[in-house]
Amino acid sequence: MEKLTLKAYAKRHKISIFNVMKMVREGSVQSETVLEDGKEAVYIVENKEQGKEIQSKITKYTQTPLSLEKEVELLKNEMAELRNELEALKKKL
Repeated sequence: MEKLTLKAYAKRHKISIFNVMKMVREGSVQSETVLEDGKEAVYIVENKEQGKEIQSKITKYTQTPLSLEKEVELLKNEMAELRNELEALKKKL
């Protein structure tokens, strides 16, 4: 069992602090509020079971490297077409 701040938890799971705050408010993560220097600080209590459950809920980056390579290839083809069109227009002038 480990206590993490919102920022540390967000960094560990690679999500935004805002999303971590939403998870705390929804109650999907176990948390506790502590008074430190007159201010309330929220700590997330993380254990092994909760970590696996939360990891499945966090959305992953949807675009794969293969789809990025396809996009780059399409852009290269489009640039080649535009260069050919530009050369044709230059010849007309």
